[in-house]
Amino acid sequence: MYSAPTDTPTRPPGARAALIAAVLCVLSLLLLLLVSLEWGPLLTLDGDIARTTHRWAVDESGITRVSRILTDWVWDPWTMRALCAVVVIRLALRGAWRPALWLTGTCAVGSALQQGLKAAVDRPRPVWPDPVDSAHYAAFPSGHAMTAVLVCGLLLWVLHMYGARPALWRTCLALAALSVVGVGVTRIWLGVHWASDVVGGWLLGALMVALAIATYTYGPGKRTPDAT
Repeated sequence: MYSAPTDTPTRPPGARAALIAAVLCVLSLLLLLLVSLEWGPLLTLDGDIARTTHRWAVDESGITRVSRILTDWVWDPWTMRALCAVVVIRLALRGAWRPALWLTGTCAVGSALQQGLKAAVDRPRPVWPDPVDSAHYAAFPSGHAMTAVLVCGLLLWVLHMYGARPALWRTCLALAALSVVGVGVTRIWLGVHWASDVVGGWLLGALMVALAIATYTYGPGKRTPDAT
């Protein structure tokens, strides 16, 4: 996985990451505003989706059990952070301190942002007379969705920097996409998040990834990660 990095010209330019970050920032702020103001059409859409998926979750107990396993163990934020920690340790052991610290710092900032927004927005979660799962803290944004996008995006970027072979890249990209979409679907299916919570988590996670890539590209020192 950690062969010598590819040459700098083959990487997406930092300007592109900065532009993507600007677009994602606007979309994230717009959704945050709509949620905070409790915009009627958004609440109606959230409610319609939640009632439909909750009815399915109650009826389809087998799918619901699988969803709980996936969301509580496979795609749990702590599982994602542990995966990131393994990569950080691997980089550090190879002397690649800059990308290791970059990964650690970005994940820490992302977690702080997520918790800060939850406290600030303080959006109630869906409440059901017959819940199939439970969750703590405020609803917006979805921590599962945000962490999945953040960790998967960062690790894909590390693979890109180190010139991962096409087969490995395609496999990891498919697993990342499955994880990001899957964790969002399970949170809605289990009735612990509104759909807009999940979309907000996806947007904010992608925003953090784009900002991190732009910062890494334009940061001090070499553009390529240290390697032995």
